[in-house]
Amino acid sequence: MEEVTIRVRMSSHDAHYGGGLVDGARILQLFGDVATELLIRHDGDEGLFRAYQSVDFLRPVYAGDFIEASGRITEAGRTSRKMEFIARKVIMPRKEISDSAAEVLEEPMIVCKATGICVVPLEKQRKDGTDS
Repeated sequence: MEEVTIRVRMSSHDAHYGGGLVDGARILQLFGDVATELLIRHDGDEGLFRAYQSVDFLRPVYAGDFIEASGRITEAGRTSRKMEFIARKVIMPRKEISDSAAEVLEEPMIVCKATGICVVPLEKQRKDGTDS
């Protein structure tokens, strides 16, 4: 099934801890946005995020990092949609060079992986279950 990807720059507003560290919940919010788009494309409805089955935070994320969050539906039942997500750091600030220096990472860093289940009630499904 098709993959959806979004890219967002983490701002100082996203930083929740000392040193500009971004709260892991912000990454889960990105996964929620990816899930919403996947459901709209698949079912014509935003659906509901029911549960995460697994969440693995693998590397820290800081204000100024560009994060690329992607996901795909791995299984589609009658109303449930199993999904897998991955978030990668693709650009990071280089404050040791200057306060405005940044670098595109040659090899993006995986910062988080997750799997989850979303639900789209039958009466809200407007498509035939195929990718558009």
